[in-house]
Amino acid sequence: MQLIRKHAVLLGVIISFIFMIKAIMLYPGGSYANAHSVGFTWGESFICNLFGEHALNGALNPARYWAYTAMILFPCTYALFFVRMAKKMPEKNAAVIIQIGGVANILATFLIATGLHDLMLIISTSLFWTCLVIITIFILKTKLHWLKFLCVISLLMFYYSVYLWGISDWNLLPITQKINFATSTLLILLLEYCTSKEDFAHIKPKRNKKLATEL
Repeated sequence: MQLIRKHAVLLGVIISFIFMIKAIMLYPGGSYANAHSVGFTWGESFICNLFGEHALNGALNPARYWAYTAMILFPCTYALFFVRMAKKMPEKNAAVIIQIGGVANILATFLIATGLHDLMLIISTSLFWTCLVIITIFILKTKLHWLKFLCVISLLMFYYSVYLWGISDWNLLPITQKINFATSTLLILLLEYCTSKEDFAHIKPKRNKKLATEL
């Protein structure tokens, strides 16, 4: 039981990926670029295509139940990570934001699969990446140089995806969506296993800095 608790984030990611891959394998076909394509096309299909009652080619979509399950497990796993990561933060306000944002992201991410897709996608990504931006700020103050690099790369990939979405580049966006998903998940696992409270111990909370200056 203790082993499961220790590796709960990793187990959650693995199980979620299994359900998502199963959904991808069952997806009948169709994409915005080609409604008559067969199966899930990695370069053209979006993950959100897996959630419809019917696939984009008009066939009944048996993949959606597996995709729904993955969509429940992923944000729950990420929320667990954010709660654990918040405990490592040296600043209380930052920790609270990370905890609240991570937990609130569960509902927003799940609702992406509903008719509120566009709104919930904006809310979910805002919550998720706000938490990662805060974590990145603190990582940049540590000696974990390789993690600094990965944090920055992940953020740049995210903002590039936002840019592609803003200009409606539907050719590159399906690919960057998956790269973004993979890099952010990898980042979360590395932050989970390769950071500790001691890495941030030298960072003094702002309140303490202010008091020290006054004294």
